[in-house]
Amino acid sequence: MSTRPDIRALVAAAVAALALFCPPPASAQIVVKANDTVNLKLGILGQFWTDTIHDTETDDDITNLFVRRFRLMLAGQVAKNVTFFADTDVPNLGKTVNGVKTSPSMILQDAYGEFKASDGFMLDAGYMYVPFSHNALQAAPTLLPIDYGSYTFSQSAPTQGVNGRDAGFQARGYLGHDHLEYRLGAFQGHRNSGSTNPMRVAGRAQFNVLQADKNFFYGGTSLGAKKVLSFGGAFDHQEDFNAYDGDIFFDHPLGPGAITSQFNYNRFDGGETLTTLAKQDDVLLEAGYYLTALKLTPWLQWQRRDFADTDSGDETRTGVGASYYWAAHNANIKAGYTHIAPHGVGSQRQFTIQFQIFYF
Repeated sequence: MSTRPDIRALVAAAVAALALFCPPPASAQIVVKANDTVNLKLGILGQFWTDTIHDTETDDDITNLFVRRFRLMLAGQVAKNVTFFADTDVPNLGKTVNGVKTSPSMILQDAYGEFKASDGFMLDAGYMYVPFSHNALQAAPTLLPIDYGSYTFSQSAPTQGVNGRDAGFQARGYLGHDHLEYRLGAFQGHRNSGSTNPMRVAGRAQFNVLQADKNFFYGGTSLGAKKVLSFGGAFDHQEDFNAYDGDIFFDHPLGPGAITSQFNYNRFDGGETLTTLAKQDDVLLEAGYYLTALKLTPWLQWQRRDFADTDSGDETRTGVGASYYWAAHNANIKAGYTHIAPHGVGSQRQFTIQFQIFYF
């Protein structure tokens, strides 16, 4: 008896499965679609590090091989104009800290829903990035250097947040032909023993000279795909705690490649509310140039932390490196060297290599 009908049935089933889980090539996204208003999107991020820090005072090396980030991402739409995003993470898996090899639990990194009335007004609710500096709102897979600025999330732990996130509500939108972006929200912030203190309030305004980056997470380097010049400012406030930000971001094709750069200035003052957050001025400067033909980006990152009332803890970090994008942000390798110079004590030298896989 012929087996051809069975073979045809198997082929038909395989094609149907591919049609369900594989989108058209132009979308570049794994989508499970129920109907025109309900769908799910899947993604993954893995960043794997080898990292060595050399202490010049002790002449010791501390080397770690660990998983810096591993995230599973889920997004989608549940009704017309109602979307959501959630991702998990297992940060610093296997890293040795103070002689102990860490085994962190999986955390829910982001979990928020959004109602979009129009481009001019969207309402976000859940656990999300607090609107502050440009660097603090960037997506980790697209960063120009290997990681965020060392002081970008200085207020996160004192406000009882995680990695710049907090629970709350936020309104955001784009006005004036997308030249003006605003974000304004109320968040849990630091809670006292009776949880009677007022909510945390944070907001950001950004002027887009060229293209608007109209995503919840700002992009880092677009590898020449976008033309962005923005000027932003932000505040973060709860009782006696105040923080302020001013930033500039530039990402644009130039010559045989593209340039990406940003400047962030942050003032943090925990006051009597966040006593562990000393008054300080932090500066971040990044710049890099993407060589299209080589798929290579040399970059530099300069950071400075300056405490207001003491020299102890002041620090400068100067980093240089290069990134090879053999499959853009989906697969790349970054290598960087950083000189860490704390005030009054010996310096450190850090060398890091990161292998990234990403799809979303």
